[in-house]
Amino acid sequence: MCDSEYRGKPLTNDLRGKTILVTGAAKRIGRAIALRLAEEGARVAIHFYTSEAEARRTADEAGGAELFQANLESVAEIENMFRQVGERLGRLDGLVNNAARFTLFDPLQITERDWDFIHSVNLKATFFCCQQAAKLMLASGGGRIVNISSLGGIRPAAEHAHYSASKAGVIMLTRALAKAWAPAISVNSVAPGIIPFGDVEDDVKRLIELTPARRAGKPEEVADAVAYFLRASEFITGQLLAVDGGLSQR
Repeated sequence: MCDSEYRGKPLTNDLRGKTILVTGAAKRIGRAIALRLAEEGARVAIHFYTSEAEARRTADEAGGAELFQANLESVAEIENMFRQVGERLGRLDGLVNNAARFTLFDPLQITERDWDFIHSVNLKATFFCCQQAAKLMLASGGGRIVNISSLGGIRPAAEHAHYSASKAGVIMLTRALAKAWAPAISVNSVAPGIIPFGDVEDDVKRLIELTPARRAGKPEEVADAVAYFLRASEFITGQLLAVDGGLSQR
């Protein structure tokens, strides 16, 4: 496309009125993302599984966001959730795959159940949520998908082998789907670094000390990166943005 064809066209998209589903949005980073998108005028839809009370509080603070309950371990429940999104909201402009699990094990002790517990949500569910969202988006002309990866998907840790594999998979999945669905749907990934909630353990304190920014991150900073990708031109796709204070470069 030549420069003259872009004349007068905005390079970013306004989120006002856009319908955006955030998975795992009841609390922590997902909650911060949902509230940020609502502040920008988006019509936010909140997914939760067991944290109903927290989800309702977040929905109220997000201007009365719609709630969708689903066990993301089940592809059938994922499909049903997106069917409900289409029926209740009429369209889907954006998806933020935030829901995830985290456990800590010596790799010699990881069982098949431990592996599946992490991968069923962190990677498998991320793919099938992308798939179902893409079907809705393509029906209305396109959209934006942001997958939440992790510092663990970039910087390996000895006792997070299963988790790191799942989050590295999210990064490569993002790149593959960006190629598959361009230009109608952009697919990008955000990788948060150390974002503490509650008491900070010694190993986390050590990682904060190693962070070039010399502090931990905030959920709102992750939400900033997500909002950027949801607003960005479709020319920005297949990209990874680490929100980690530079720790992934250590």
